[in-house]
Amino acid sequence: MMKQKYKYADLSQRPHTDTVLEKLPVEVKNWAESLPWNQRRYVLSLCYTLCASTPELQAEFLDDYTADGLVSKMFEDVDTLNRVKEYLIRFRVKKELNESDLRSYIKQFYIHSAQQARRQTDQYLESALRFVLNTEERNNVFNYILGFEFIKIVFQMSWLQHERLARLQKNQSQFIETYIKPIQHAHRINGIIVPKDERIFFARRTYYVQQPNISYRKLIELVMASFTTEMVTHCGFSVSRHCEALRFDCDYIYDPEPEEEERFPTDLQFIH
Repeated sequence: MMKQKYKYADLSQRPHTDTVLEKLPVEVKNWAESLPWNQRRYVLSLCYTLCASTPELQAEFLDDYTADGLVSKMFEDVDTLNRVKEYLIRFRVKKELNESDLRSYIKQFYIHSAQQARRQTDQYLESALRFVLNTEERNNVFNYILGFEFIKIVFQMSWLQHERLARLQKNQSQFIETYIKPIQHAHRINGIIVPKDERIFFARRTYYVQQPNISYRKLIELVMASFTTEMVTHCGFSVSRHCEALRFDCDYIYDPEPEEEERFPTDLQFIH
């Protein structure tokens, strides 16, 4: 009777069912099943504490617990690291992508995900753990870096520069919907760019050439508030998969002497 009672104390001897363990990677499942009872208590305690914590505390824990290993793995991928550096140089972003930079991005990713968790609580921990455990997901750190830096650049452009950037793209309407509209909306509601006389066609638009003045901390907050981690990562993926996916010509975009016709409304100025 006693033997029957504890028949399935060894998890590996239990009938095959769709349990939590069955959803784990094989090596993790085997490790969990091999633990003696006293160590299983520790795992359960950690799981309970982590799941009961706020997304912000989860982000802090995951950063403290995983950043060293992730940074080490990223430095091993020399080809991808160098390719990302080349794209950042193309965007004129001064980042060395040293250990400090990578740790900062990993922590930022967790914080960014935690902010989304207020709307998608059940998805945060899952996506964060996938990010740590899955090699393919982990490589998305590089795409996240690229996407975030690109969006930061666009946030700091004037609306005239937005127009020029949009003109460079193969699919202008999609680019405007995906990037320009959310960024200009953030400019408006945060009082960074305040359009005046926008309904008067021939009014000279000083706001249109105004360079946004945004502090570094505010810039990070705006990007996180305006774009999800998935959108940022997809942006970086688009940049990295093909050099012409998002066209970027600094000399054209930042030309300090706009042509006279660019001082007045064009189709791209009425995107709201």
